[in-house]
Amino acid sequence: MLEKLGVQLIKLDLPFRLNHVNCFLAEGEQGWAVIDAGLHNEATVKRWEQALAGKVVTDLYVTHYHPDHFGYIGGLQHKLGENRGITPRVSMSKVDAEAGLNAWSDRFVETFPSHYQASGIPDEIAAKMLDNTVGFIDAVTPYPTIDHYFQEGEMVPIGSLEYEVIFTPGHSDGLVNFYNKEKGVLFSTDHILPRITPNISYWFHGNPNPLAAYLDSLEKLKKRDAYYVIPSHGEPFYGANDRIEEIKSHHDDRLVQTLDSIRGGNTVYGACQHLFTFQLTIHETRFAIGETLAHLEYLRAKGECTRENQAGKWVYHPSF
Repeated sequence: MLEKLGVQLIKLDLPFRLNHVNCFLAEGEQGWAVIDAGLHNEATVKRWEQALAGKVVTDLYVTHYHPDHFGYIGGLQHKLGENRGITPRVSMSKVDAEAGLNAWSDRFVETFPSHYQASGIPDEIAAKMLDNTVGFIDAVTPYPTIDHYFQEGEMVPIGSLEYEVIFTPGHSDGLVNFYNKEKGVLFSTDHILPRITPNISYWFHGNPNPLAAYLDSLEKLKKRDAYYVIPSHGEPFYGANDRIEEIKSHHDDRLVQTLDSIRGGNTVYGACQHLFTFQLTIHETRFAIGETLAHLEYLRAKGECTRENQAGKWVYHPSF
C-alpha cells in the first residue's frame, strides 16, 4: 500500500523499549519530502545518507517536537544545505516549533527540580530524571530554521496524493496528522498507534490538561473514519475508528485506576507507583510521571479529585 501511495518507510532504531520510529520519504514534483527524522545520532545520520543518496530534498515535515521525530531535523537541514546547495524547507506547527526550540533550554530545565519536588519524587530519582532530560540535548541539536508553520486544514503533497493537515493535540500540544479524504489514508504519527496507547503526559508546560485535548482530538479524527492508518510506531493498519474506541476504553479504565490510586490521599509519585507496577528505566519513569499527572489533572478538571499543598508536595484526594 505504501508503494502505491508513493511513500517509502524509513524505520530508524531507538535506544528504548519502544525500539523504533517510522519516518517517511516521498517524491514530489520538485523533489523529495521527508516526514520526521529520528534522533540525531550516528546511526540515524548514516541511515539518511543511504536513503537520500542522489535525491534532492525540498521539504522536511515535522509532526511534533519530541526527540525521536524532531531530533535530526536541524542536522539534516544543515547537512543537505551545505553539501547539496539546496536547503530544505522545514514545516511544523507553531506550538511545537516553539516547544522544540525551548524544551531543552537552561531556562526551562531549571524549573524541573521544583516540579519534581511538588510531585513527591525522591531526590535521587529526580536528579536522575533531570540528567536524562539534559542527555537529549545532543540528540536534538543543532536546531533547524523553521520556515513554515502548518495551518489547520492546509493541503500538503506527500507522494502521489494531497493531504489535509489536521491538528491533533494531546501527545504534544502541536502534533499534526495528515489525511487524504479520497483514499481514506491517515498519517497518524503518534496520535493513534496500533498496539500501544500513545503517551499522554503533562510536562509542566503548555496545556495543563493534555488528556482532555487528546480525547477531543480522537473524536475529531473519528469523524474522518480513516480506512488506512500509517503510524509512527508499529505497522500500518486498517480501521482508525476501531482503534480509537479501544484507546478511549483504555483511558476510561486508567482513570478508574487513577482514582483508586489516590484513595486516602497520594502524591503524583505515589499514584505513579500504584499505576506502573513493573520495573521502569529512568527514561520510562519520566513518561510514567507525566502520564500519571495528566490523568490526575484530567480528573481534577472534571471535579472528581482535589489537590492540596502539603509541606511543598501536591497531594490528591478523590472528591467523593
